[in-house]
This record gives sequence, C-alpha cells and structure tokens, in this order.
Amino acid sequence: MLFADALQLAFRAVTAQRLRSFLTLLGIAVGIAAVILLTSIGEGIHRFVLGEFTQFGTNVITATPGKTRTGGSPSGLPSSARPLSLEDARSLERLPHVVAVTPNVRGNAEVEGNGRTRRTLIYGVNANLPRVFRSTVQSGQFLPADDEGSARAFVVLGAKLSNELFGSENPLGQRLRIGGLHFRVIGVMAPKGQFLGIDLDDTAFVPAARAQELFNRVGVDEINIAAEEGVPSALVASAIKARLIARHGSEDFTIITQEEMLKTLSNILNVLTMAVGALGGISLLVGGVGIVTIMTIAVAERTGEIGLLVALGAPRRTILLLFLGEAVALSALGGLLGLLLGFGLAQAIHFALPGLPVHTPLSFVLLAEGVAVVIGLAAGVLPARRAARLDPVEALRTE
Repeated sequence: MLFADALQLAFRAVTAQRLRSFLTLLGIAVGIAAVILLTSIGEGIHRFVLGEFTQFGTNVITATPGKTRTGGSPSGLPSSARPLSLEDARSLERLPHVVAVTPNVRGNAEVEGNGRTRRTLIYGVNANLPRVFRSTVQSGQFLPADDEGSARAFVVLGAKLSNELFGSENPLGQRLRIGGLHFRVIGVMAPKGQFLGIDLDDTAFVPAARAQELFNRVGVDEINIAAEEGVPSALVASAIKARLIARHGSEDFTIITQEEMLKTLSNILNVLTMAVGALGGISLLVGGVGIVTIMTIAVAERTGEIGLLVALGAPRRTILLLFLGEAVALSALGGLLGLLLGFGLAQAIHFALPGLPVHTPLSFVLLAEGVAVVIGLAAGVLPARRAARLDPVEALRTE
C-alpha cells in the first residue's frame, strides 16, 4: 500500500464520522484556545509592566537607607539605620560615569492655591530630576540648581494638579501653600500618565531641603542616580557602594540597579505567564484523553477493515501510520481551530477592556500548534499499535 493511499484512508476515516471527529478536535481546540488566551493576557501584562518601568530609563540606580535584601526601609517608618543625607547625594555626583543625582524626600500634604485645596504627593528633589527620570517641563522651568542650604521656595506642579488648582489659567508666578510653607509656582511638568496605578501627574516638586522642613525629616528617603548609557550598572553601583561606605563607615544602605530589578521582575512575570499557560494546558490533556478514547473505539469498530488490509498485503507499519495519521490530523485541525478561537477571544477582550494589555507572540502560536500535534501523536500511539498487532484471521472472523 502506498503512503498516499494510507493518507486517503485516514482522511476518509476522519470525515466518515464527522460529528465524532468534530467533538474530538473540539476538545483540543478548547485547550489550545485556553492556552493562547491566558498566555496572551500574561504576556501582555508582562510587556506592560516592563514598559512602565523602562519609561524612566534603564540606567537608574537607587540607594536607600538600611541594609536589606529587598529594597531598604519603608518610607516614613522609623528605622535605626543611619539616614542618607543631602551631602551623600552631592558626594555621588563626582563619581565617574554618573550623569545626574537627585535626593528624594516623599510625603503627602495639602496644597492650597487659587482658592482651592487638594491633598497630593509631594516630592523633595533637586534640579537633576528631569535628567534622572527623563521628565520634561511643559511650561516654565524646573527647580533651579540652588544650594540645599539656601534653596528658594519654588514648586513645580504636575499637569493634573495644575489643572485641578488653576484650570485654564496660567499658574506660573502664582503662590501656593503646602502644609505650613509658602511656595511660588515656576513650572508645570508635561503629562506623564500613570505608573502601576500611581498618577504621576497629580504631584508637586519642591527643593529637597524644603521637603525635609515640610515633613520634619532629617535624611532623605532615597537617592536616585542616572549612570551613563552603555556603562554596566554594576560598575557604577560598586563605586557608589564604596563611596557611601567611606562616608558612613559601614554598609548601612541598600543599592538597587534598575537592570537587576527589571531582570528579577521579568523572571517573576515569565513564571506567572508559564503558570497561567499551564492552567490552559489542563484542557489540552483532557483533549488528549478524548483522542485516545475515540481512536480506541475506532480500532474496535474497524477490526474487520484492518484484517482485510493485512490480508491484502498491507504492512503492519502502514496500519500503524494509518491510525497515527488520523490522530495527528484530528489534533492538528483542533489546534488550528483553537488558535483562531484563542486569538479572537484575546482581541475581543482587549477591545472590550482597552486597559487590559494583550499580546500574542508568534512563538506562542507555533508552540501551541506543535504541542497539539505532539499530543495527537502521543494519544494515537496505543490505539495504533493495537491496530497494527491485530491477527488478520481473528480480525476477519469478528467481521
């Protein structure tokens, strides 16, 4: 028997029992669709989160007070660690491969201006913040490079805060009261959007020394350093570590590079994507069991046909390939249907919920179809071997 004849017989067998074949490949299709849908959502979230972090650049290094393995002491909570200071930040500016350094003092306060009051997040920074975090000023200017000890009471507003307080009016030159201190508006930041649910436009930036006075702080919450592009972050982090140890006498701080953070975050998100994909894979296993069941029934129903083929001289290898071909055909068709369903559902969900990121890489599509074929091949082995081992005399007798 020619291989083409075996393929023709396999195709006829699949189309002879159309309802049964459809239900069988539907099991595979549901499994593949579940895998594609879940991994598309997982990969979309993966790319979204990494994109949120990389919008500030990939060469940012952060130093926080307290020696921990995860990221320093929480902002605003009491700590026995020696705080980082404005002087520490200034000392880091002179290190090689350091582009810009800004201290960071954070806190919430009421902002009063133009007859309106709003509680918002206040950042105490210096003139280098736009260079460190790739921010731009929409109107006016950012904080000037004043000496910390004599920093003028200037404030730069986020785009949303400016709109909330002044609407369409020009806020430049206006006076504000933040907490118990008075400030003059000298600039408005360009809209930045949200970062993991935090509205970056609902903020105000004041000099770090003024923020320390406002929140009654001795030190700073963290120091942010921008390294030169193309220079390994680990090299710059090592120099920062040596400088701070020399100033503090011990390693009572934590240094986090954005490169390390992104790598760790990417690994976590990869595991989560694989986990949700594995949940969809359970449906694939169920589909594989369905193929085993259907092919076993097919062998029992076609015992006489198998005996006749062997009696006519068909090699047992051809019988084996005949049933394997049926199983692979069912799984491959089910895989293609599942790909269409999964991709369509993913796009439909993204259309209905634009805020939910969805991305379906081509590698996932090819892998899913390959897995479907492999499952069909594996599920068809036992029934195919049983068919190939049938005694032709006994098979014809049962007919």
